[in-house]
This record gives sequence, C-alpha cells and structure tokens, in this order.
Amino acid sequence: MPDKMRIEVAPNLEVTALVYTAGKPDVAGVTVTLGHGAGADQSSDFMTRFATGLAARGINVVTFNFLYTEQGRRVPDANKAIEACFRAVIEAVRHKKIGRGTLVGGKSMGGRIASQVAAASAPDVEGLVFLGYPLHPPGSPDQLRAKHLRDITVPMLFVQGSRDAFGSPDELRPIIKELKAPADLDVVEGGDHSFKVLKRAGVTQEDTYNAVLDRIEFWLRQTFTN
Repeated sequence: MPDKMRIEVAPNLEVTALVYTAGKPDVAGVTVTLGHGAGADQSSDFMTRFATGLAARGINVVTFNFLYTEQGRRVPDANKAIEACFRAVIEAVRHKKIGRGTLVGGKSMGGRIASQVAAASAPDVEGLVFLGYPLHPPGSPDQLRAKHLRDITVPMLFVQGSRDAFGSPDELRPIIKELKAPADLDVVEGGDHSFKVLKRAGVTQEDTYNAVLDRIEFWLRQTFTN
C-alpha cells in the first residue's frame, strides 16, 4: 500500500499525495511525480496501475490530486493554479528526499502541466514522462499545445497511442524533431489516449500495459543510470 502525504499548496489548502516506494533495487534513486488527467483523480485505475507497475520495476512514484479534484470539483482550475499545485508537490517531494533524482509527468493534462512547469525552469526536475500527451483537443489539430516544449532542457519520453485523438504519433514526430532537449517517442500500437487497445488487436490490455511499463523502465535506466 502506498504511504499518504498531505501537501500544502496554498495557505490553508492541502492536497493528498501517495508515495509508491520502489519494490526492488531502484533505478538510481529516481522518483517520478505523476499528475492525473483532467477527468479523474489519482485513484483512477490508470494512475494506480502505472504507479504500482513502475514501483514494482524499481521506480519511486508519487501521485497526487490537483486541488480541484481534492475538493470534489469536476472542472479543472486555471492553468496558473494547477501549475502552482504541481510546483508545491515537486517542492514537497524534494524536501522529503523521496529518492535522489526527480522526474515529473503524468497522464494527459497532468503531463501537459508538468511540461509547462518544467519549461518555466522548475528546480530539480531532471526529466519528463508523458503518458498520452494532449497535443491538441480532439478534432482540433490546429490548436496545438506544443510551443513551450521548446523551452524544456531535460530529457523527455512521450508514450503515445497510435489511435490517440488528442494527437497521433505522426503529429508528434515533427514537433519532437525540433526540440532542443533529448526526446524519445514510444508508440503504443492500437492504443487510444489511455493506451486501451481493441479486442481485434490480438493482445490483452494487461500485456499492453506491461509492455509500456517495461519500456518506461528501460528508458529510465538507459537515461538516468549511465
């Protein structure tokens, strides 16, 4: 079971974080702090599956609720408020000395907010892991959320489903190519925005998730233990 941690994000305002400690010799003490997507909090099946899966592979993971989900609201706060919440969590993780290296990322909106925080030169952030980057709203490929990615200076891993309505791998490739920092793209064949595959794909959902988790572990070890 993960350990609970309360984090103050503003005077008299706290959110809940969960700390999943690495379950085997860890990846050089790396800790990944993951923000959830816009429509579900850190207790969602997706967030829990990836947090426990990464911890089992030797990666410390911290998940947390943004303030609006902590308060039971459905509509996300404004960008500045969500970014401030993520910054407060990063600072708390650093202060608690959970692992030695700090990476950030998340599912969809959580990953986008992490990237905006990193682009603004957040201290101690060493890399980013995007679990379905929301490049644009579905059906609106002209509304790109990518300009700030050029300001990030640390390694990035984009894990993207081939059927992702928020941005296909083909849409991401030219953007990644222009980034200054090292960036890798891992394509989940047949996967949607949450890496769910169709039954006709011939592979189970569990196998798909495990393959993604294995590739994230490989990238972390390759990037941060050499």
